[in-house]
Order: sequence, then structure tokens, then C-alpha cells
Amino acid sequence: MIRTERLILRPWREADKPPFHALANTPRMMEHFGGPVSRAKHDAIIDKQIAQQQRFGHCMWAVEKLNGGALAGVCGVRIGGHPDTPVPEELEIGWRIGERHWGQGIAREAAEASLAWGWANTDRPRIAAWTTASNARSWGLMERLGMRRRADLDFHHPEYPVGDPFGAMIVYTIDRPA
Repeated sequence: MIRTERLILRPWREADKPPFHALANTPRMMEHFGGPVSRAKHDAIIDKQIAQQQRFGHCMWAVEKLNGGALAGVCGVRIGGHPDTPVPEELEIGWRIGERHWGQGIAREAAEASLAWGWANTDRPRIAAWTTASNARSWGLMERLGMRRRADLDFHHPEYPVGDPFGAMIVYTIDRPA
């Protein structure tokens, strides 16, 4: 568990599934993922994070606000690569903060804490992140975190059909501090 000034980043619990789906499955939240999805798809995402936590000791954690305990979204580091892409075993940082929490600096606070955790608890030489080119809020945060665009690592996400613009991933990385 990671604690920041305003947040707790923690492993997922089964009870998080309904509130996460309600938080994440709005048209604005799912704009860069192809639109709203079924509850089963979000449940599967959480199940994968629970398995990552058990296997590696980290995942894209649940982000909870300290004041009131509301689920604000997801942020963390996971082994996020995909076979047959330039990022098969990268340590990926990612975030998805509910729109009612936008504009409060929560994504940045959680991402900075996740990066610090990644450097302190893994021996990875870099941490990567990816999103669609249209998701300027996400890649803008990547740049504010000190990440740099790596067009040589861009790839098509295997969960989207070839030619689907939601599958065209742009990649950013940050090297381990000296």
C-alpha cells in the first residue's frame, strides 16, 4: 500500500468491482477505449490486476481518497507488455481517474507515487506508458512526469482489430534516475 498526502494506492478487493465499473464506464471515461463496456470486461480487468499483485507484488492499484475513502480510480505499475509488440515485458505505469475527480491533481499525485515505488522496489531500467494519440490529457501527464515520447516503441494494441484507431498506441518512457 502506498500513502500520499491525499490518497491510498492499494490492492484491489472483490468489493471494488461495482464501484469501479460505475466510476469508469461513462462515455467521457471510455472515450479513448472505444466507448463503454460490459461489467464483465471491467471485472476481468480487476481480476488481472489482482493476479498481477499476487504474482509480482504490484499492479495498477485502486486509488482511494483518504478523506472519505471514495474510490477515485486506478494507478500503479504492472508488467504491461503484450506479446508481438515492442513492449512485451515493460514495467508499465498507467492511470484512469474518475471524471468527478478530474482537475484535482489526483492522477499526477498517484503517478508520482507509483513511479517512486517502481524505482524503489524494482530493478527496471525504465518505466513505460502508452495511450492513444488522441488522449492528450494522458500523454500530457506523461510529459509532466518527465517521460519522453518513444515513437520506435509505438504499437497496435492486440485487444483492438487492426486498423481500429483505439488500438494505435503511442509510447512514452522514463529512465531510472541516476
